[in-house]
Amino acid sequence: MATKKAAVTVKKSTVKKPIKKSTVKTASMAAKVGLFNSPLKRAPFIGTLVAEFIGTFLLAVAVIAGQGQPIIVLFALAGVVLLIGNLSGAHVNPAMSIGAWVTRKISGLRALGYVAAQFLGALAALGLLSAFLGGASGSSSSAYGAPSLFEATALPAGKEWYVFFSELVGTAILGLAVANALSVVKEKRITSSLTVGLGIFVALLFAASAASYVGGSAIINPAVALSLQALKWSAWPLVVYILAPVVGGIIGFILYDILSVESDGGKD
Repeated sequence: MATKKAAVTVKKSTVKKPIKKSTVKTASMAAKVGLFNSPLKRAPFIGTLVAEFIGTFLLAVAVIAGQGQPIIVLFALAGVVLLIGNLSGAHVNPAMSIGAWVTRKISGLRALGYVAAQFLGALAALGLLSAFLGGASGSSSSAYGAPSLFEATALPAGKEWYVFFSELVGTAILGLAVANALSVVKEKRITSSLTVGLGIFVALLFAASAASYVGGSAIINPAVALSLQALKWSAWPLVVYILAPVVGGIIGFILYDILSVESDGGKD
């Protein structure tokens, strides 16, 4: 007579490991001390403004120290995008923020805050470098004369429109690049930084070359124009270094939106 063996199934009980009291105590103490509760965590918008301030400060310092050389500005802006791109988008240019606002990529409040932070960052760069320059002037004089900060050349009389259009077209090129970079996902920060860096390089190559033909300077950034002491309380400097780049930035953003809708991505 065959005997059947009954299969005995043993259920494994799921045992939850008890949480150590020391871990709970450490977390509660950290919360009380505020290690994980910074003021910026409760007001993230303020954090983005601080990021724009720092980014524009660094860019303005690089432009002044590098005397506006496009290759130096390329690496400086690419580095700034890598540093703060995931925090604020790294506009670091009032023309880019206004272009993003006009095309509804950011709100009006954010655009206003960005523009204010950018001008303050550029002003801080000018103030800090001027302070260092004042300290250097008290030291022993150099064989090459007294040091001075790099400044934009004065607008050539009677040829202001040439510099105006060089600023406008150059900023439109940059706006196209920045709008493209803002559409890239945050995980691809290197792609965004190279897009913006090469965009400013191409824009400055065109704008600076065109402006130099008539003896002018192209900056394509109203905030940096402040740090280069190009903004004066007269009509032409304000028109050339604020109005022209703002209009150019808007054109660049609008052009990107039109092309992105009509383009097939180069695929059949």
